[in-house]
Amino acid sequence: MRHGETPGVAVLANASSEARRAGTLIYTPAALLMVMGWMLMADFCLQLMESLPSILPLQVRDFGGSDRTVGFVKDSLPALLAVFLVPFIGVQSDRFRSRLGRRRPFLLWCTPLVCLFLCLIGFVQPIAAAVHSALAPLAPGISPSAVGLVLIAMFAAGFFAVNTYVIQIFYYLIPDVLPRAYMGRFVGIFRAVGAVGGFVFNRYIFRFVDGYVEWVYLGCAALYAAAFLLLVWQVREGDYPPPPEARDGKLVFLRRYFAECFADPFYLQLFGVSLCFWAASVPFNTFVVFYATNSPTLTHGAGLGLSLAAFGEARAWTFLPKIAAALLIGPLIDRFDPLRVLILSLAAMVALYIAAFLLVRTPDQFVAWWILSEAVVTVLLVAYLANFPVLLPADRYGQFFSANQLVFSAGLIAAPVLCGSMLDATGDYRLLYAWSGGLMALSLVLAIRVRRLWIRRQTASA
Repeated sequence: MRHGETPGVAVLANASSEARRAGTLIYTPAALLMVMGWMLMADFCLQLMESLPSILPLQVRDFGGSDRTVGFVKDSLPALLAVFLVPFIGVQSDRFRSRLGRRRPFLLWCTPLVCLFLCLIGFVQPIAAAVHSALAPLAPGISPSAVGLVLIAMFAAGFFAVNTYVIQIFYYLIPDVLPRAYMGRFVGIFRAVGAVGGFVFNRYIFRFVDGYVEWVYLGCAALYAAAFLLLVWQVREGDYPPPPEARDGKLVFLRRYFAECFADPFYLQLFGVSLCFWAASVPFNTFVVFYATNSPTLTHGAGLGLSLAAFGEARAWTFLPKIAAALLIGPLIDRFDPLRVLILSLAAMVALYIAAFLLVRTPDQFVAWWILSEAVVTVLLVAYLANFPVLLPADRYGQFFSANQLVFSAGLIAAPVLCGSMLDATGDYRLLYAWSGGLMALSLVLAIRVRRLWIRRQTASA
């Protein structure tokens, strides 16, 4: 198949081009760079869009929501939806066949809906005011805050549901269209580009949240739509073997899904690594804005008193070392064991959380710690993502990847609410360090066990 006949694909000219094979796709060097470029452009815009939920805690607070409510709307709600959706998304897309492939149709269908719900969240204040005015004659006791909280939860639920499809399918598409030999380098650049998106949002856009939140959502939604529609148009999937012919009922499907994904202790412990890591990271990222911006007198001496603009700028600077860390670690992961890198970075994060709990007391100390910890987390995430194409079955990649998502999403239903309840009860946001450090330590223990099991499997099959 010639390059001009199918974009991004070329014939196998020599043995060295075998390394540029992804399924039935075999790339020339230029074509591989082109496909990576489209994927990275989509990731940049995805990261801009993924930064928008960091505004949700502030919007919930504007309607009078507690930390527990913040944790539920921003973190537990998407996790609850993911528990119901990801098993079906993984298997559905693994089995789906069309002229556009098995992944891209879902991106095409879901992208407009994601943009719609982003716009609704952005305009939730005027929408809530209009709905309250309409309901007031029928229900005089209803408050504007209650209407606002219900609407923002509804709009957020719609966004998280369709966005779950987009993110899952995007991650499934990566091993389908990119060669495994380049996976570490791509994931490293992937994380670096994502960090650039995060830097741009926090450095140049976050400051406009106060007063121009509608335009922030509208602009990010427009960029997101353009990026993913271009991705669907420009990136081609290869040929897949026919899907299984049997169409089981839902109960049979679920029984087989859980039997295949959760009967093996190796996969259970691998999924446990993700569960503990995300339960440590997500609540911290949700509540850190209150730790950094609240007055020390309101948080038992643990607040830092930064302005919202200063917090956004500080957060932006944490993305710069992430770019360097992601670019440097990618090639190393292609040459060395990604599980070993994962273990070392988890150990470093445990040490950093302990140090922060004991030593961080001023805004400057916090920003310095935050920059260092984000660099280490980037190394951790590159190794984390690079492990899955190696450790999960290629023919059921979406299924097993979705099982991993299912496990940590189930944990995230409870973790943010529990963490928010702890903060509501104590008012001490410095306890975030203890929360995250303890769960990260559990993730480290499980990662060590996964590596031991993997070595035994490799030895037994040799």
